[in-house]
Amino acid sequence: MVSIKDIAKKAGVSISTVSYALNGNPKVTQETSARILAIAKELNYIPNAAARNLKKRETKILGVFLTDYSGAFYGQLLQGMRETLSQKGYELIVCSGKRSHLFLPERMIDGAIILDETLSDEELLQYADLGHKLVVLDRELDHPNISQVLLDNKAGATLAINHLIDKGHRKIYVLTGPKGTYDSIQRLNAVRQAASRHPDIDFTEIEGNFIKSSGEKAAKQILEESNQPVAVFCLNDEMAIGIYDYLSNTDYKVGKDIHIIGFDNIEVSNYVHPRLATIDYSKWRWGAVGSEQLLKLIANEPVEHERIYVTVIEGESVTNI
Repeated sequence: MVSIKDIAKKAGVSISTVSYALNGNPKVTQETSARILAIAKELNYIPNAAARNLKKRETKILGVFLTDYSGAFYGQLLQGMRETLSQKGYELIVCSGKRSHLFLPERMIDGAIILDETLSDEELLQYADLGHKLVVLDRELDHPNISQVLLDNKAGATLAINHLIDKGHRKIYVLTGPKGTYDSIQRLNAVRQAASRHPDIDFTEIEGNFIKSSGEKAAKQILEESNQPVAVFCLNDEMAIGIYDYLSNTDYKVGKDIHIIGFDNIEVSNYVHPRLATIDYSKWRWGAVGSEQLLKLIANEPVEHERIYVTVIEGESVTNI
């Protein structure tokens, strides 16, 4: 690989002169700078980004850590992040897996947005102690270098349960999410609080994992257990779509035999028939606010924790009984 030492040798100048020329420093005359840049191009010189970043202590690149990329959820979230950051001259890379955790301590990125349960609280607090700037979307951490931008899961789950109760439903299944995820835990806790306030309602929990196949599996169980109309609160829309898919091969009808409400209002929820009732919020805004908070932390500006609010979208998948 060509180095600035090779350029200096061919140009007959010092290494420092080459460095000044490559970085546009006015200490080098235009004529000398043009000659050095021409030689660099001729030799196919590629700057050592890692060394340059280490010297400047910035990369103008931020990372978002995700557990995985599957499902229909992430597109708008990432778009909100990317558009917000690009306006400020930053680029975004999406990180997943243990090896990517090294991007922070090795300063390959200037900060990170976290939506990844594989990063432990202890690991994140350790990075924050070392001065790394972080925004968490999936947990509550108290540290001056960490900002929280959390979804109002409790309000959303409460809205969903109340919507079913208001429609007259007294037998309600709850299809849960992965046990370790913050959003799933918060939503399920809200459901359990609602159950404690309504002892006349029969709540049954079915373990899910936020993917469509768990919705299909849950639908099979529900049909085996119940011979009367029931309601199902799926802690995300993707599992709700799984129930739709399973019922499409049976004589049972959504909104008649099984009443379904989801959470997230993913795009496909607008097109299933009958329209899925769900909990809505702006995923674009969630990503945008998370990015804004991270930029403030990097600039050492004061930040306050933010919350993303939710609303219920009524659909024909839930009707009066």
